[in-house]
Amino acid sequence: MSSETNIRSAVSHTAASIDVLQPVYTLVHDDFATVNGLIPEKLTSHVGLVEEIGNYIVESGGKRLRPLMVLLTTGALGFNGSKHVSLAAIIEFLHTATLLHDDVVDHSGMRRGKLTANEKWGNAPSVLVGDFLYSRAFQLMVEIGNMDIMAVLSGATNAIAEGEVLQLTNVGNVDISEQQYREVIRCKTALLFEAATHTGALLARSPGHRDIESMRRFGLHFGMTYQLVDDWLDYAGDSAVMGKNVGDDLAEGKLTLPLIFALSSASKHDQDVICEAIADKSTRQLEQIVHIVKTSGALDYTHQAAQAEAELAVASLANLAQNPYVDALHTVTNYSTSRLF
Repeated sequence: MSSETNIRSAVSHTAASIDVLQPVYTLVHDDFATVNGLIPEKLTSHVGLVEEIGNYIVESGGKRLRPLMVLLTTGALGFNGSKHVSLAAIIEFLHTATLLHDDVVDHSGMRRGKLTANEKWGNAPSVLVGDFLYSRAFQLMVEIGNMDIMAVLSGATNAIAEGEVLQLTNVGNVDISEQQYREVIRCKTALLFEAATHTGALLARSPGHRDIESMRRFGLHFGMTYQLVDDWLDYAGDSAVMGKNVGDDLAEGKLTLPLIFALSSASKHDQDVICEAIADKSTRQLEQIVHIVKTSGALDYTHQAAQAEAELAVASLANLAQNPYVDALHTVTNYSTSRLF
């Protein structure tokens, strides 16, 4: 099959996957529209560049899965009120702030098929607007007025920052273990999904209710699934589909699960090729490394790891009363693993 045919197939598959989510967004249509209206409202600032960069990044596409998780969680647990809308906006602001900072740290030039803010405006404005989004998120937390929610979100924000530093210290390290890798992705990706479902459950349930722990665990395992799939796509996907460059992690000197597994099973020569690329942060041998990853069984191993996390996420929902929102959480989980085309 030609590369052009592969791209068409992947695009078709991705479009079909997004179509699967349409009923989910329809289910929360009114609340989602309110969240989308609240986000630019809370981005207002007397400093024009803050609004310009903030609006650019939040309007750069994406499915807003993290705020969606808040809306689905509160819907699944029958929450009556309006604070879930502010909570969803908080989660999106925290996520957007991490994107701005991550792109600066990683020297990224493209995200979701568009120039990153740091590529467009420079590093300093991107970092400072990220700081603005963090502080605005905490202002909204105060408005919600729930100390349990603030404790979860402040703890998650702190751990996410630690995860980014941990990942940075491991750049170029070819000895990182799978356990260390999993801790990094738990912090940098899974924790915000976990915080979204955990805080949504705290809005809907009294402290100590078993549904809170069920939803917390769902968010954690869903987030792990999502990152494992992303790391699989970095060696199996195509930039035309993904909106980023295939091999980005390699170019940043990062070992993800496909490379960790390949290093454990590849020949000495192939190990040397990978180690040299990681040390040099180079994609010169990308084609050869992708071949090594595929022939080593690393993609299959990563695929299985993602599926295992998805099964844990679904199992976390088993004790919840069935309703359309719980069904939607199943659908979103299936969507995530469907990206393993």
